[in-house]
Amino acid sequence: MSINAYLNFQGNTREVVTFYAEVFNLPTPKIITFGDMPAHPDYPLPEEAKNGVMHTRLDINGSPLMFSDVFPGMPYVVGNNISLSYVSANADEIQNAFHKLKEGGKIGMELQATDWSKLYGQVEDKFGILWQFNLDSGESF
Repeated sequence: MSINAYLNFQGNTREVVTFYAEVFNLPTPKIITFGDMPAHPDYPLPEEAKNGVMHTRLDINGSPLMFSDVFPGMPYVVGNNISLSYVSANADEIQNAFHKLKEGGKIGMELQATDWSKLYGQVEDKFGILWQFNLDSGESF
């Protein structure tokens, strides 16, 4: 069983997933828009929703991450109640992604050795998402 994080944004999901695909060297993901869905006569689609991202997904280091734009008129709150943990046995991957994500963001904890990891750090990216980075040494804590 897996736990998948699903992130919602207010009209800029396409920008978000393009950025993350570049950060983690992934192919551009398939994007399904609200306008791609069959029309329902009882629920006409507002013009401003047609190009909004209804669903897209990235697999980052073996973990699925799903994204969507909030439908027009629905409330949107930047989610500070979620963080994403990127765990890798490759220190270069961690350093590369961390340094790309910190551009336009805020560092919570610079990459450094901790009691639980030889390389750990936290950064809030320019989209308000908190990322944790952890070097996987194969040890169990």
